[in-house]
Amino acid sequence: MTGALPVQWVRARFAGVLICVLVALAAMFLAGQLGGPQLLYALLLGLSLHFLASDPRIRPGVDFCARTVLRAGVALLGARITLTQISALGWQTAVFVALGVVSTVMLGWWLARRLGRPVEEGLISGGSVGICGASAALAVASVLPQSRENERYTLLVVVGVTLLSTVAMVAYPLLTTWLQWSSLDSGIFLGATIHDVAQVVAAASLLATGGDTQVVDAATVVKLFRVVLLMPVVLVISLLFRQAQVATSDRAVPLIPRFLIAFVVLVILGSLQIIPPQVSDSASHASRACLVLAIAAAGVKTDFADMLKLGWLPVVMLMSETLWIAAFIGLSWPLWGG
Repeated sequence: MTGALPVQWVRARFAGVLICVLVALAAMFLAGQLGGPQLLYALLLGLSLHFLASDPRIRPGVDFCARTVLRAGVALLGARITLTQISALGWQTAVFVALGVVSTVMLGWWLARRLGRPVEEGLISGGSVGICGASAALAVASVLPQSRENERYTLLVVVGVTLLSTVAMVAYPLLTTWLQWSSLDSGIFLGATIHDVAQVVAAASLLATGGDTQVVDAATVVKLFRVVLLMPVVLVISLLFRQAQVATSDRAVPLIPRFLIAFVVLVILGSLQIIPPQVSDSASHASRACLVLAIAAAGVKTDFADMLKLGWLPVVMLMSETLWIAAFIGLSWPLWGG
């Protein structure tokens, strides 16, 4: 490769990446000043700049952030997870959390078919609710056949799942208090049912009184276990839709997406304590920044009016999946808690 080619590659993407970086920085500033989820701010700000998407100087950089930066962000999630954390759950908890995730994804698939929607939409919403909110929605969508419909549905799921996660952050601690569950059981329930990592920690913190960190620790570990399940779920979906991806892609499609391999490698390195804690923390922050950049780019690419055309069915799917995973984990409490 000659020296000119990398320069041309950077120049072609510079303007679009710069737009996404500015949107991401603005979202982080608003979240810091006003509170609220960074991803939602990034999405809304990105949507307001959709008029730039048709500019040929902007599009390559936006596409780069929406795809490559997104996958880097998902891969870096693995740096904060270790096998020791997962083993600390106990097999009963791990089994029921895994069943909750898988059944929620399957419910999304079933609802999509029953409601006459593409099954891809059910997998995106089910994966988002079952695993880790907006991050999972983006990761699942990235291994499905690329289409305008999938892009706008993914963004609607991001908005919906972020709002539902915020509601759950307030409502679920009240529920566990009313049920008089222990700190450990409350933490497991919050970690197994709330969509986004940040909201899980915030909800658990509401119950952490008198210096008791057990609820926060339990919620965080269970949530990280759900994040680990992102890898096998996305891998299965990728294999199921590989033929469709090959047909719609102009480049070679690997059997196993490289970002999933990187995710697993980072989990193994972290488990072997090869990654220093400072590096792990930095990777976690970098992952969040990449995901904010990716959702900003996805917002720029999407017309808000197109999202509204999807109607009320996505809302029904998201709410049904949210109620399902909460009911499944809650009603199975005698088997994993108590």
